[in-house]
Amino acid sequence: MFDDFYGLEARPFQLTPDPAFYFESLTHRKALSYLGYGLAQGEGFVVVTGEVGAGKSTLVAYLMATIDPQRMTAANVVTSALDGEEIVHVVAQSFGIPVAGHDKASALGAIEAFFHDEARAGRRCLLIVDEAQNLSISALEELRMLSNFQLGSHPLLQTLLLGQPEFRQTLLESDQLEQLRQRVIATHHLGAMQPKEIQPYIEHRLTCVGWTGNPSFDPQVFADLHEATSGIPRRINQIVNRLLLLGTVDQREHIDAAMLAQVLGEMSDDGALGVVTPQPEVAAPAEQAAPLAAPVAAVPSDAINAAAAVALIEAALADRDAQIVELQSAVVELAAAAESRDEVVDTGDAEAIAALQAELAQAAARTEKLEARLDEQARTLRHTLTMLIEWIESGDGQRSAA
Repeated sequence: MFDDFYGLEARPFQLTPDPAFYFESLTHRKALSYLGYGLAQGEGFVVVTGEVGAGKSTLVAYLMATIDPQRMTAANVVTSALDGEEIVHVVAQSFGIPVAGHDKASALGAIEAFFHDEARAGRRCLLIVDEAQNLSISALEELRMLSNFQLGSHPLLQTLLLGQPEFRQTLLESDQLEQLRQRVIATHHLGAMQPKEIQPYIEHRLTCVGWTGNPSFDPQVFADLHEATSGIPRRINQIVNRLLLLGTVDQREHIDAAMLAQVLGEMSDDGALGVVTPQPEVAAPAEQAAPLAAPVAAVPSDAINAAAAVALIEAALADRDAQIVELQSAVVELAAAAESRDEVVDTGDAEAIAALQAELAQAAARTEKLEARLDEQARTLRHTLTMLIEWIESGDGQRSAA
């Protein structure tokens, strides 16, 4: 309705996640940096938590849209309350793996065979589990067991867990999840948008659907929206949807604070405001904010401190150095294989030539994969450095140092 009145090509404030509307707020930029670091490791668990409507699913949808399907096979699971056996079958279904029979052993065998096939084809496997707070402890343990699958020394599966804040508490406090905590290589809590980001967010979504300035907004609207929603994207979307509908009904081309107050009043009367208005948060004790894993993976929930940032950079540099050594070794092997092939070619032994050709192809493929991993690691390091610079420039770094 309002999209026709305002000349928009589609609904700009839909509630379902859509990477086309992705808006890179400060908290989302930090989350992408940590996700990039975690995914570059190619193993273990990456954990992203956030309030309902904070944009976790949209963030991951945007990230996945940038991943080359020739290099990674991803599957997405949105969980209900699943136990250990159920999660195994759901994972198999999410990767499109046919399972003979309904027992867990058959499903695990099929999953492992699939992972081996993908690895031989040069693809990594990524499992994305949304609404992870609904999983039972036994289901989380099964996911940890899946992370044990390896081809030689290379892990075959990496898992991204998305959940509401209580999931972070489950990971921190459960004495049954110590082994899983040790597998977490990066974690981030997706916070709310800053007051100054509300206007760019709204205008960004409108621009995505052809907005040219109609309707216009009074600046006070943005400040009042942040106060009403605490900067949670889905709450903003719900209210602005109603605001544009009111504007259409009243034939208004300018949205002002009085209209927003009317919408908030109507939503309060019909009970909708209680759905989108945040409840007061109780500050967690200091010990509950402890890191989930080792220092590199220990990311503060709301801000980056200097130690964590330096640890991230040191870990990235150490990993890069290890990959350079491995690449140098692979290049030496490639050169030796090429030299051996040239020597055998002179003998005319067809069988020996074919064997060396295969060896040379394997060495070349390994070199290519290592070069790709180095490129990915370089991008991760740039992300981390950018994040640190932005944190320092924002003033948070100076306050932390003080």
